[in-house]
Amino acid sequence: MTRLRVVIATPLAADLVELIARDERLEVVWEPELLNDPEIDWMVGPKQRTPEEQARYEALLDSADVLFGVPDQSGRALGRTVAANPGLQWVHTIPAGGGQQVRAARLAEADLERIVFTTSAGVHATPLAEFAVFGVLAGAKRLPWLLGMQRDKKWGPREPLHSLAETTVLVVGLGAIGRLTASKLTALGCRVVGVHRREVEADVERIVPVERFAEAASEADAIVLALPGTEATRGMLSAEVLASVKPGATVVNVGRGTTVDEPALIEALQDGRVGLAVLDVTAVEPLPEESPLWELPNVVLAPHTAAISPHEPRLIAELFAENARRFLDGEPLLNVVNTREFY
Repeated sequence: MTRLRVVIATPLAADLVELIARDERLEVVWEPELLNDPEIDWMVGPKQRTPEEQARYEALLDSADVLFGVPDQSGRALGRTVAANPGLQWVHTIPAGGGQQVRAARLAEADLERIVFTTSAGVHATPLAEFAVFGVLAGAKRLPWLLGMQRDKKWGPREPLHSLAETTVLVVGLGAIGRLTASKLTALGCRVVGVHRREVEADVERIVPVERFAEAASEADAIVLALPGTEATRGMLSAEVLASVKPGATVVNVGRGTTVDEPALIEALQDGRVGLAVLDVTAVEPLPEESPLWELPNVVLAPHTAAISPHEPRLIAELFAENARRFLDGEPLLNVVNTREFY
């Protein structure tokens, strides 16, 4: 292949479009007037287009060999595009968990076989691992108690805070985010145990199988969830696991909200089995106003923002450019979606 038509289907700054277009074998098509401003969070929703603009946008999508981004971050729009464009060969999704966008498209088996889907996994690992460390530290140093004393203008009583050197952390899911989290926590002196469905190289004391999650949770001072959102991981932090946790344990979620049985977590927070939950994600986003998570004093919420850094768009563009080179040179692509489990 000597020429590959890449359509920018999601907001991207001009300098990053130029970065991708440096490979002369790529014909990069970018019409920013059909896309949201790249400074606007892509989670706010699709660009509002006139019927004429929408038709033009779809015509571009239907002419692509490759899409940078899922159209309007919508599984339905991706499904329409795949059906209309038999020449589409590769789609790069912007989120690390872009496999769920592919799943939402409900594509036929033949389409899943003819098109390769990749994600931006790894780009978000550093900020998410740092947020996970923040969550473990917040639990060890009793952030809710400190804030409560401050609100009440109480200077004391002086009580002990926990040491990371005496903290056992269970990291559940040892993908790129989980492995980096484990390394950072180990470097800080924590005893780190992994939960994963198979043995992998990770900076942990040991890896226990998923089937022994509840048993391992009973020994942990903190549990960090770094799981993709799949059917296999749905509700993995279950009522059964929460019933076995060490009293006062910290729960940190930098994976997907669907991996937590949220009503069971709320109950555990209310009765003190979980001392603190630090959550970047929730089961429903935005979090509904009626959720008790808003008001619980032992909850820290981030609005799915822990992965965002000033460097994120550039890193995603660089990853895509490297994969484009690999695609053209016939080499294996990075971060290919498993289209059986969609992660």
